[in-house]
Amino acid sequence: MIDAFDLMLTKLFSAAVVGIDATEVEIEVHTGGSGDPSIIVVGLPDAIVRESKDRVIAAINNSGYTWPRTRTTVNLAPADIKKQGPHFDLPIALGMIALANKVTLTRLHRCYIAGELALTGEVRPIKGALPLTLEARARGKKAVLLPTANTREAAVVDGIEVYGIQTLREAYEFLSMQQELPAEKENHSTLLAEQLSFEVDFSEVKGQHQVKRAVEVAVAGGHNILLIGPPGSGKSMLARRIPSIMPPLSLEEALETTKIHSVCGLLDLGKPMVSQRPFRDPHHTISNVGLLGGSANITPGEISIAHHGVLFLDELPEFQRSTLEVLRQPLEDGKVTISRAAGTMTFPALFMLVAAMNPCPCGYYGDLKRECRCTPPQRERYRQRISGPLLDRIDLHVEAPAIEYKELASRELAECSLQIRERIIKARQRQQERFSKSTKTRCNARMNPTELRKYCNLTQEGNELLKKAINDLNFSARAYDRILKVARTIADLAQSAGIEKEHLLEALSYRSLDRQLWK
Repeated sequence: MIDAFDLMLTKLFSAAVVGIDATEVEIEVHTGGSGDPSIIVVGLPDAIVRESKDRVIAAINNSGYTWPRTRTTVNLAPADIKKQGPHFDLPIALGMIALANKVTLTRLHRCYIAGELALTGEVRPIKGALPLTLEARARGKKAVLLPTANTREAAVVDGIEVYGIQTLREAYEFLSMQQELPAEKENHSTLLAEQLSFEVDFSEVKGQHQVKRAVEVAVAGGHNILLIGPPGSGKSMLARRIPSIMPPLSLEEALETTKIHSVCGLLDLGKPMVSQRPFRDPHHTISNVGLLGGSANITPGEISIAHHGVLFLDELPEFQRSTLEVLRQPLEDGKVTISRAAGTMTFPALFMLVAAMNPCPCGYYGDLKRECRCTPPQRERYRQRISGPLLDRIDLHVEAPAIEYKELASRELAECSLQIRERIIKARQRQQERFSKSTKTRCNARMNPTELRKYCNLTQEGNELLKKAINDLNFSARAYDRILKVARTIADLAQSAGIEKEHLLEALSYRSLDRQLWK
């Protein structure tokens, strides 16, 4: 909305993106006073916002309008929040045109306006259209005026009208009721249905039946998993197909994920909402800030971009140890808090960690057909790149052996992703019923100590078996909890009310295999 308090002042509404959320910003444009014609932007603007005056003047001139030829002050309130990005160009320009023409624009009462201006007057897409629209709805606004390229993204928010504009002139004429624009509409069901189609499938993976079973268990309970095997054993191939067997995103999860991608500028303009679970595979040279998030403006990192999806770390020991260690707290809490001089931000980070590594630097330690060229000290240094506390936070450690020729040449069709996903969805449904009274726990991997004691009771035989395994293999207390959670997931896949001996034995195999290899 643009309210004209008098012929010297106009006010518009927009929003500033802070972290992954938006905060309302009032844009006051005042003209008059002594001095040469100039534009001053105040209210803690960053360099991009300060530069907007040059873009605005050129866009107004090239659109055939005039701007106040006096001293003009643009105030972005509240003044204690840093304003970033070019999306204030459009509301500032509209305010200046309204003042120059001495008119009051009353259409779209109390709406948000945002858009970057080209020098020609065209309106370019912006980052953060979804959180901006969510903030507009929360503030009781009736509509948002955005670049056409962002309207589908914003239209996934119910209860608010979304109008798309392509030029500054089109925006002004619409606000002044000189032309009509249709409101953008999106169908949630259609968008979410897109996630049922994947380019890859588990049926394409030859052999590795035990590894596939371990992956199914990991996905069913939301557990972290480490795949250990020689080059060419299919570790990366399996990891990239994990999203195809994960349960579909709910509308709430899709909106949470889309908001993060929107702020980071990763949202595909042709896909207004993230309809498939994210799969992120950063290179091992990534920095702490790139993985965790941060920088001067405190933006989300890879672990937050992978929210509700998969974070795949291939060649795990090749990552810097300090980079891996920053994962420890997010893996426990499902969120990451970043403190910088600019402030403190908390980003969601509920992801499934999938890691892959070779058993040694050359990759063939323990291989029956290829000789390992590494010395014992080299193997030891390679393994020590991954700390014990980080390993304890990975629920399943699975060996992926080299694939035999007969498996590669086999024409037998393997189980497809759809069949595996159906079993996983049933297991997740049992977990949702179990945790229906909890607001935080969504899967077995996120059980707190109270829930662990309540839902992971063992028989006397099971207790004795676990006690012997813990004493013999010297597991930590955290590893003990992980074994119980994995056993609970295996029982859910078997549609069993309790944890039986065979469930516990399978859960132990996913830890003992790793301990034997590393010793």
